[in-house]
Amino acid sequence: MSSATESATAGFLVWRLSMKWRVAVDRAVAPLGLTHAQYALLGSLYGMARSGRQPSQRQLADHTGLEPLYVSKLARALETAGLVGRTRDPNDPRAMRLSLTEQGHDVTRRAVKVVQGLLDQMLEPLGGRNSPRAREFTRELAILLEAPLDPHTENDEEQS
Repeated sequence: MSSATESATAGFLVWRLSMKWRVAVDRAVAPLGLTHAQYALLGSLYGMARSGRQPSQRQLADHTGLEPLYVSKLARALETAGLVGRTRDPNDPRAMRLSLTEQGHDVTRRAVKVVQGLLDQMLEPLGGRNSPRAREFTRELAILLEAPLDPHTENDEEQS
């Protein structure tokens, strides 16, 4: 561990790790014509479709943690690129359902393989992706993601 990270807060380390991951994925999927955000949307859509779901843009936004407006923008761009199909939900005319095109399936499968390789590299110091330590790390991350954050801050108290 470097001296810069020894005294760092957990928040700083989470931020640095997320930035490291985002940059690595951006670089890795760029040859496929994708950005990290596009990969997040396509990879999530791919996984959801494999379990028989055709999510709405809103459901995909909830799943990925991306803002619904950003998911809409990404979906339109991916539709223009021929990777995603967008159709109106027959039960809710305001909602758009998303699906991968044949080209989208091909690009996403290749991107998933590349990103899995990155994940293997990242988790190697913990013993590899399937090691007990990596599985525990994944559980800990899930706990942190599920914990609600109170938007209340000290600044709110000062303004009262």
